[in-house]
Amino acid sequence: MIGKLEMFTALAREGHFGRAAESLGISQPSLSAGIRQLEEELGVQLVFRGSRFGGLTPEGQRALAHAQRILGDVRLLRAEMRARREGLSGVLRLAVIPTALTSAAALSHRIAAAHSGVQIVVLSRSSADILRSLASFEADAGLSYLDNEPLGRVTALPLWRERHVLVCPEAHPLARQERVAWADLAGVPLCLLTQEMQNRRIVDAALLAAGVTPEVRVESNSTIVLAAHVAAGGWATVLPEDMGAWLARGAGLAVRPLGGPTAGHAVGLIVPAHDVLTPVLQALRETATALAEEEFDS
Repeated sequence: MIGKLEMFTALAREGHFGRAAESLGISQPSLSAGIRQLEEELGVQLVFRGSRFGGLTPEGQRALAHAQRILGDVRLLRAEMRARREGLSGVLRLAVIPTALTSAAALSHRIAAAHSGVQIVVLSRSSADILRSLASFEADAGLSYLDNEPLGRVTALPLWRERHVLVCPEAHPLARQERVAWADLAGVPLCLLTQEMQNRRIVDAALLAAGVTPEVRVESNSTIVLAAHVAAGGWATVLPEDMGAWLARGAGLAVRPLGGPTAGHAVGLIVPAHDVLTPVLQALRETATALAEEEFDS
């Protein structure tokens, strides 16, 4: 039954029989047979079929939620037994908003130093994609915004507050200012993250509050692309303080505080709202708690 549930969730995730089979390392006929056997065991049709995958039936949608919970419990059981037998090991999949990727390195470093058997996979995702990845068990935990948009069924641990800076060429007129106001960005050609990114929505809201209609010349879902365009031309970009300083290092770019002294938006660790965490997630939470204490004490 567990194997068939894994086939079913893979098909729901990939939306294609061939890709789902490939993700599991099995043949497409084996996948199709497993789905049909699962339907026979449950007594309902789970999948609309035609010449290709047609989506999940209403019964399939309900079964998917149960399947994901069951497989989550199975993963927890396997992880606990493996930890008892071999010590802490396994893969930790951490989905991170692009503006927190540099900060995520501090968390990854501490986990790796304390638990050499843990392999860390860092995935760059929008905040909405992080929530979807947690719900479908494609990611184990996330680093995302906590107080700007709804989070859903997760447990959150604040880690730091995101404060923005302007990153521009050293010869840019705004580089001569010690601090830049949001209103100063009127008419300035900007490179910003794409609009599905929550950071972009935060930046747009700050510009709107300052009465500025942004002149966005370049959009990307990569902060590296933004910094590269700033270095190549006369554009400027808005980034979190740590990310801006890291990308500007050695690139001939100026970094200036942006806006007035504000509390900033909270960014933190989010994990699915389960009663019990896997040993790896428990270690991650303990490590994140220690980092949060250092951040907010500093």
